[in-house]
Amino acid sequence: MNAEFLAVVEFWEKEKGITKDVLLAAVQESLLAAAKKAVGPARDLRVAIDPKSGDIKALAKLIVSDRVVSKHDQISVFDARRAGHADVKVGDEIDVEVTPAGFGRIAAQYAKQALMSQVRKAEKAMIYGEFKDRVGDIISGTVRRFERSDVILDLGKFEAMMPNRERVPTEEYQVGERIRCFVKAVEQTPHGPEIILSRADPQFVLKLFKLEVAEINDGTIEIRAVAREPGFRTKIAVYSRDSKVDPVGACVGLRGQRVKNIVRELNNEKVDIIPWTSDIKALVTKALDPAKVKSLHVDEARKRVLVHTTPDQLPLAVGKRGQNARLASRLVGWQIDIEAEADVNGFEAKVDHAIHDLAAVPGITLEQARVLVNIGFHGVADLLDAEVTDLAAVPEIGAEAAATILEAAKGEMLRRQADGSAPTS
Repeated sequence: MNAEFLAVVEFWEKEKGITKDVLLAAVQESLLAAAKKAVGPARDLRVAIDPKSGDIKALAKLIVSDRVVSKHDQISVFDARRAGHADVKVGDEIDVEVTPAGFGRIAAQYAKQALMSQVRKAEKAMIYGEFKDRVGDIISGTVRRFERSDVILDLGKFEAMMPNRERVPTEEYQVGERIRCFVKAVEQTPHGPEIILSRADPQFVLKLFKLEVAEINDGTIEIRAVAREPGFRTKIAVYSRDSKVDPVGACVGLRGQRVKNIVRELNNEKVDIIPWTSDIKALVTKALDPAKVKSLHVDEARKRVLVHTTPDQLPLAVGKRGQNARLASRLVGWQIDIEAEADVNGFEAKVDHAIHDLAAVPGITLEQARVLVNIGFHGVADLLDAEVTDLAAVPEIGAEAAATILEAAKGEMLRRQADGSAPTS
């Protein structure tokens, strides 16, 4: 058992980087509990482990006495001398081996438990020590397994978790696949430190640009704002401290190579790069690319911008399910309302029809219908693809009304399908 015990200690020392002394101290503490059960309440009981041979002994510090009243605390002069203490006298304290028979088997069980406990404790300390200063970094890991919808990644010595909320909805991961992630947090939990990774956080995109674009890394170019819908589209606004450096061109790279590398890492997520400016009109115009803006009205007090486009540009400005307008609004930090000017082809009539069609749905008011059409939802079918968060972000709607509107849209579509007035897919 002793040789095997030392071999295990040396293995964990090499494998986990935990010193032999620390492991032996943990085992000694555990063996002391075992010895107390096997020996009883001996005075100053302790366990000694020979670091070379692995021999385990239970020792008690007993008082030499003429007459032994308590065998757990005292030892006779005769027994003390027989144990090898030839010069003892009454009142001396001596170490006496009290290792019980069969203690080796008990010790092996306790030693194994103590080793595993110490290894887990040391691993947790190492995880926190190594990763507490790496929040904000990008690391690579191998997909090891799935726990419900969370992804567990192997980082080598440690494991990390990418929660479902930090996954990109359009990405599927396979066991054994190697992926890059953003270290979002290192959290202390009741079970120890936990490394939280993300591929959905906007900071992941910012960090990729910092790694890919030297001018961002050295501070010549700054990323002033970012807005992202993971898996679909990201908009960033960049600014150059050096008037000779084109911030957009530097981020795009020669023949677009820099941004292509980032888009490839994001699995073809669309990335729009615009120049930052303090002129809100110019910033909004750029943020709504590729749509052409006809005119803007700025309400600085309410931080709102009313944008007018031609009817043919409205779909581009709003984007699919309002995505382009929504991201532009997040990027500039202002509420953006988009309207199309009436044309001879009756566009205004079409908008009016869409508003009244939505307002006819029980649970959607006329004012809500008008807002929904203005932000790109032109019918019940469009609302079926929306998320509560998409609508809740609109000030005129809010979280409570957003949930009600989506439920109303689902109910209306079911009714229309039952009547045969809507397609089933």
